[in-house]
Amino acid sequence: MGTDLSATPRLLDRGRYRRKVQRCLDTLARMLTDGSFSFPRKNIGLEVELNLVDQRLRPSMSSSAVLDALDDPSFTTELGQHNLELNVPPRPLAGDSALQLENDLHAYLGKAAGTAGGTGVTLAMIGILPTLGQEHFDQKWLTNKARYSTLNDEIFAARGERMALVMDGAALPGAQPERLRSYAESILPEAACTSVQLHLQVAPEEFAAHWNAAQCLAGAQIALAANSPFLLGKALWHETRIPLFQQATDTRPEELKNQGVRPRVWFGERWITSIFDLFEENVRYFPGLLPETDTEDPLEALESGQAPRLSELRMHNGTIWRWNRPVYDVVDGLPHLRVENRVLPAGPTVADVVANAAFFYGAQRALAEEERPIWTQMSFQAAEENLYSGARNGFDAQLYWPGIGWVPPDELALRVLLPLAHEGLRRSDVSDEARVRYLGIIERRCLARRNGASWQREYVQRAEARGADRDTALNRMLGRYLELSEIGEPVHTWPLAD
Repeated sequence: MGTDLSATPRLLDRGRYRRKVQRCLDTLARMLTDGSFSFPRKNIGLEVELNLVDQRLRPSMSSSAVLDALDDPSFTTELGQHNLELNVPPRPLAGDSALQLENDLHAYLGKAAGTAGGTGVTLAMIGILPTLGQEHFDQKWLTNKARYSTLNDEIFAARGERMALVMDGAALPGAQPERLRSYAESILPEAACTSVQLHLQVAPEEFAAHWNAAQCLAGAQIALAANSPFLLGKALWHETRIPLFQQATDTRPEELKNQGVRPRVWFGERWITSIFDLFEENVRYFPGLLPETDTEDPLEALESGQAPRLSELRMHNGTIWRWNRPVYDVVDGLPHLRVENRVLPAGPTVADVVANAAFFYGAQRALAEEERPIWTQMSFQAAEENLYSGARNGFDAQLYWPGIGWVPPDELALRVLLPLAHEGLRRSDVSDEARVRYLGIIERRCLARRNGASWQREYVQRAEARGADRDTALNRMLGRYLELSEIGEPVHTWPLAD
């Protein structure tokens, strides 16, 4: 979730904060003009959000105890007390890096699972934990950090009413569509959304092409990798994280929605020509939620030869949850830029996670380097519609692609995106072994038309057909999911029989 806040109570000077954010934005503009950024190579990074469950497979509010036992800075808190986040050290994409990433993820998660197991807790790498109940959204389960409580209070102060959770689901086979109509009095429904976040460090002049390419890919990414089909006992979207995250952080009452005020979880509204476009939109459209300032004058820091922290701009950016987010960061005194891809759910297995990453990085590079960019051939609104169609319907979605028209995501991947991903990974000097392994997983997933969401939905539908009620079916499904996830074979190979 980012940098914590001071716990000292004080009046927040929003005008001062707004002026400081604008000064940071002016500094960023100068840095982009002056060529101030470090770019030695295209490093990749990865974050994985995890759930903790108890012996009954219910959420375990034990993150503090598990983190204390782990004593590993790679793991950190998240919004809810049943969540952890793993931050994998950045690395180049080339060579056998993806294979090493898979090994490293197994090692990190194995260590965490062993430590958690010693306290009677199990790790679950899944988009939405299907055993979450309304009682787990009580504000008392927020992680005890000032950032989280302040964020909760600011969102509800801006909204002025309870959080509405409203979704119409994609029907299970042979059943009627299900509907969710619920309310929450905290932002903890956001903690139900556990994701994998992919980072790619890029040169400033390459940022726009890579961000636009990521936007084009978002619908297909979600459709192929969906893993979040259940929430509060209801079968909803194949990737229910998408509408849930937007609703759980929405600062707008109905009247502001009707006026066209933008949500803070946002796909965007146009193709860009510079990373500056995104930061400038953030400043122009969104009021500060965490308006804390530091003592740095960013322009003075830049003029003295230092890399400015741009703390206020970064904090502000962290409260606007674009599905592809711009990132400014300073590492070892050097500033750099990253595209942060946020559309993917966690799980189901390490192999699936790395395959999803390889598919994204390869296809993104190939699209970014095309002579006639794909985003010049389709509207931004078509890319946004693809996102929601892929999230709602998974493999049953219809996605738009220039030159083809409307096409199922598996066909789009097999005909267009996988060949692009192969080419993009070749250009990135990824080894043939890694390229073939991970893109082969995506290919076979498409041929089987099975991802985490479809497996979960089919398992629950079969359990209910044999007489189980929904809670029992979800509990059995999650138990089997955890067993198969630990074995580690990709989800398209998973059996449905008990």
